[in-house]
Amino acid sequence: MHKDFFCMPLHLDQLAAFVNVADLGSFTAAADKEGLTQPAVSLQVKGLEQRLGVRLIERVGRRAQPTAAGLDLLVHARRLLRESAAAEEAMMPYRDGASGRVRIGSGGTASIHLLPRAIAVARKSMPGLEITVRIGDADDILRDLEANSLDIAVVALPASGRNFEIEPFYEEELLAVAPAGSLMPEGGPDAAFMRDRTLLLYEGGNTRRAIDAWLAAPDTRIRPAMEFGSIEAIKELVAVGLGWSILPGLALKRDRAGLVTTASLNPRLTRRLGMVLRRDKHLTRGLREMMKCLRAFKG
Repeated sequence: MHKDFFCMPLHLDQLAAFVNVADLGSFTAAADKEGLTQPAVSLQVKGLEQRLGVRLIERVGRRAQPTAAGLDLLVHARRLLRESAAAEEAMMPYRDGASGRVRIGSGGTASIHLLPRAIAVARKSMPGLEITVRIGDADDILRDLEANSLDIAVVALPASGRNFEIEPFYEEELLAVAPAGSLMPEGGPDAAFMRDRTLLLYEGGNTRRAIDAWLAAPDTRIRPAMEFGSIEAIKELVAVGLGWSILPGLALKRDRAGLVTTASLNPRLTRRLGMVLRRDKHLTRGLREMMKCLRAFKG
C-alpha cells in the first residue's frame, strides 16, 4: 500500500453510512434512513473499507454486523460525527445572521465616550454579537489591524497604510479646559494665551500632533509642564487646579459637576475620527452593523 494512502481524509458521509449499517444491521435500512439507494450505501461502506484497508462489515445470517475492526472504528466514527454536527450547529447563528464577533481597536477617549453607545445599539440589533475592544496607541492599533488580529480600528485621523480603507465618520472640537472659575478670554483663548498657561497635555498620537501644530509659534517648541497617557487623568488634574489643557470634546460631554471650565479655542481646533479596515476584510453582518452604528453616532 502506498505510504501516502493514509494521508487521504476520511469522508463523513462514508462514516455516517457505516455507522447506520452497524446500528441498523441492514444496508437497506441504512439507505432508507439516509434517503439513498441501497447500492449507494454499499458503495460508501466499500469506499471506507478500501480507504482503511480493512473489512468493516460482515454478514451474519441476514444481518450486517461490524467486524472487530468495525467495532473499534465505531467509537471514533461516532465521535467524529458528533463533532461534525456540533461544528455545523455552532455555525448556524452566523449563517442566519444572529451571531458573530467584532474585534475593535480604539484610543482611550473613543473607547470610553463613543464606543459604548454605538456598541449598545449594535447589540440591541444583534443580541448574539460578541464585541471586544482593545485600547491602545493608534500606531499599535493599526499594526494589530494590519496583522488581522483586529477587525476594525477607531482612531484619530490621519491614518496611513496602503492596505487600509479609511472612512471618516465623526468630527469633534478640541476645547480649552481650565479649573472651575478660571476666566476665559472673550472669543476663546488663542495660542499665545495658552502657551502662557501651565499645560497638561496628552502624550503622543495624532491629537497631540494637532494640538502642537495649533500652539506652535516661530522658533518655539511646546514644552508642557506634564504629559500623560490618560485623558481622564488630565481632567482630574485640571479639576484640582494643577494646570490647563486642550482635550477632545467627547471627553468633556459629562460636565464633571462644574469642576472644570471649557471654551472653544480661537481659532477653533477640531479632529476627525475614522473607521479603518483592511481592504481585503470580509464584511460580516456584525461588522456591517457596527460600522452603521458608528456612522450614526451624533454624540
